[in-house]
Amino acid sequence: MTSRHCRVCKTQSGRSIFTALILNQAVNYYECATCGYVQTEEPTWLDKAYASPINKCDTGMLQRNLSNVGIVLASLACINQREGRVVDSAGGYGILVRLLRDAGIEALWSDAYCQNLLAAGFEHTTERADLVTAFEVFEHFVNPLEEMQKLLTTAPNLLLSTLLIPKPTPAPKDWWYYGLDHGQHIGFFRLQTLEFLANKLGKHLVTDGAGYHFFTENKVFNVKWKVAIKMGSRFPSLFSRDLKSKVWSDFQEMSNPK
Repeated sequence: MTSRHCRVCKTQSGRSIFTALILNQAVNYYECATCGYVQTEEPTWLDKAYASPINKCDTGMLQRNLSNVGIVLASLACINQREGRVVDSAGGYGILVRLLRDAGIEALWSDAYCQNLLAAGFEHTTERADLVTAFEVFEHFVNPLEEMQKLLTTAPNLLLSTLLIPKPTPAPKDWWYYGLDHGQHIGFFRLQTLEFLANKLGKHLVTDGAGYHFFTENKVFNVKWKVAIKMGSRFPSLFSRDLKSKVWSDFQEMSNPK
């Protein structure tokens, strides 16, 4: 049985589990016996997969961003940073940054591969933040641990979304999140993988057990956070009612550049 170096925990404990077809290329998948991470072989097809940085299959982009506004607001409240600064990593077209600023949050955009269309003028440079977000990006990383370490140099708290892979591991045809049609998803996490990352980086982990995961500097009660993000995703105004929208102040800043 072929073994493979795990791109998360770095052990030589990945066992071959199946082969799937990605962009007309047969690709081997491996499951780590140590941390549970499931990964593709070394991805040589990424240039083709990222011919467009936003894949056409992401039909839930707008709905997800609308929901994420309340989840970010609720998470800020749980770490007592309701007026804190947020950096949205892999921020795409800037949808979430604009929505957060509309809600009154000092949000900044960051993305090495996509054009900032909706939050131009509010790019992150070197500013320290209270929270960094990484929605639907960790499954794209070749080296998740290293990328997480980079993100945590911006803020001590990291909120991310990625679907946890079921156990037993589903066959390629049985789980849509493998993303075989676009080839951008190359690694999949389990709870034990996230716990490994939290321990490695000295962070506290809370998770909804499905798609949202919060790595924090200080301990947050899991039940409190899960209730908060559930309420926030449905009723974001519960967490923004005392904040002042930046729509007008941003207009003034963009109209009168220094």
